Amino acid sequence: MVQRLLILLAVALGAPALAIQPQGTIADVWQPAATPKGGVSWKLLESTRETTRQDENGYIRAKPVFPPEVKALNGKRVKVAGFMMPLQNAAKQTHFVLLAYPPGCPFHLHAGPAQFVEVKAEVAFPVDLEGVTVVEGVMELTGEDEGGVFYRMTRSRPG
Repeated sequence: MVQRLLILLAVALGAPALAIQPQGTIADVWQPAATPKGGVSWKLLESTRETTRQDENGYIRAKPVFPPEVKALNGKRVKVAGFMMPLQNAAKQTHFVLLAYPPGCPFHLHAGPAQFVEVKAEVAFPVDLEGVTVVEGVMELTGEDEGGVFYRMTRSRPG
C-alpha cells in the first residue's frame, strides 16, 4: 500500500527518479549527467571527501580532501557535462553553477560541494534548463573560502 502511494506521488510530481523492480521494490535510478567524450566524470569529482575546519570567525566549514586523481585536474583544461543553474537574470550566462544531477527532484537532497562546479565563462552560454550542458574550461580546486565551493571552472566555453 505504501509502495503504491509513493509511486502515485512520484508520478503526480513528475519525478522520473523512481523505477519499479520485478519484485515490487523501488530502485533509485537517479544518475549524474553522462561524461562527455574525453571529459571528466562526476564519479571522479564525487570521490572528493569532506572534513571540517573552523574558520577565523569560529564557524565550522566543510573542507575538501581531494584524491590524487582529482588533484591532477587542478589548472588543466577539462570538459564536464551537467545541468545548468543560472546565476544571472539573462538569456545567456557567463556565471552559473553546473550540477551533477537534475535540479528540483523532491526525492533527493540538494547537491553537496563535490556535486557541482561554479562556472565563469569567457563565452556566454545560452540558458538551458531542460538538457545537459557541456562546459570546457580550466579547473580550479578550491574549498578554503566561505562559499563552500570545491570546484570552479574559469575561461570556460561551451564544449
